[in-house]
Parts: sequence; structure tokens; C-alpha cells
Amino acid sequence: MVKNILFDLDGTLTDPKEGITKCVQYALEKFDINADCEELVPFIGPPLMTSFREFYGLSNQQCELAVKYYRERFAKVGLFENYPYEGISEVLAKLKKDGYILAIATSKPTVFSHRICDKFGLTEYFDLIKGSELDGTNAEKIDVMKFVMNELKTDPEETIMVGDRKFDILGAKELGMKSVGVTFGYAAPGELEEAGADYIIDDMAKLFEILE
Repeated sequence: MVKNILFDLDGTLTDPKEGITKCVQYALEKFDINADCEELVPFIGPPLMTSFREFYGLSNQQCELAVKYYRERFAKVGLFENYPYEGISEVLAKLKKDGYILAIATSKPTVFSHRICDKFGLTEYFDLIKGSELDGTNAEKIDVMKFVMNELKTDPEETIMVGDRKFDILGAKELGMKSVGVTFGYAAPGELEEAGADYIIDDMAKLFEILE
């Protein structure tokens, strides 16, 4: 029986496309790399260091500098170029009322995750909001998920992970919990299926059918 639900943030609870892509664009321009925002959608989800390295071949030192430039804009502007998906607040409110323990496990830095949830009135629904740290701690998604599970002392068999990318699904599988992939986020076609999501939904309200 599921008692605990972990949620990804970007692409799962909120649509961060504008803020993330514009901040990546801003960072790349510092290296004289011009990219259209649509090309930068794959940056939504994975750790920034990984994406700058994989997609643009930047060295570790350049990646660190790129992340610094990204956060320079994100902290001032990009943070709130973002909005919750329609109906998310209602779903979270009902889950909370039904007695589930809810947590956010995201690759986005914890400090920014809190500010976003505060801005959009989502904080009240969560027992814990956890992301990566600005010093690089918990940069990988699975590390964040482990932290949340340890902090809440959750049993994997009573826990489910809800996210829009393969990192959410693969992390859940490695930690022994079920996973739900949402198709309204930023997974590539077939990504969630290939990662082995236990359930795939196109509307967060369908989560109740799974829980029942």
C-alpha cells in the first residue's frame, strides 16, 4: 500500500521551460555559443553540469562557469518564468487530505525549489522539499531521492516516485520503489517506456486511479 509519494518538480508539477531555456541560452552566450531556446529543452530535468558537458562538450571547468552564469540570471529572472500545471494544486490538496506523505525530490537547487513552491502556493502540501545544493552536493537525482527517503524514513514498498524524465524512473527502480511517468513533461518519445516506468499517465488526476 502506497503511503508516501515523491514528486519531481520541473516538468511534473510546474512547467519551467521559459526560465530554464533562457538561462541556459544566457550561459552559452558567455562562451560565444548561440542556441535557440527550443534546442535547449533537453536541459530540463538532468543536472546542469551533466547537460553542459554532454550537449556542448564543455570541460569540467567550463561547466562550472556555465552553471554560475546560468544561476546569475536564474536567481533574478528565470526563477519565476515558470508556472504550475493546471489542476496540480487540487491534486496535491486531495492527496494531502487523504493522508499521504508528500515530498519533492528534484535536481533543482533546494533554495530555488522552496522559492518556487512558496511563490505558487505549493509549499503547504509537502512534508519535505529537497533538491541539489549550490555547492554540488546531491547533484545526481538518485542522491536526492535517497536523501528524501532517509529523511522521511520511508519504506520503498510503500513509496512511489512521480516524474517526467528517465532519471526519475531509473532512480525509483534502483531504490526499489514503483514509478509513475507523466507524459505532459519533457521526456523524449519512448523515454519513459524504455526506462521502465511502472505506470504512465497524461493527467496528474489519473494518479488517484493508480493509488486505488
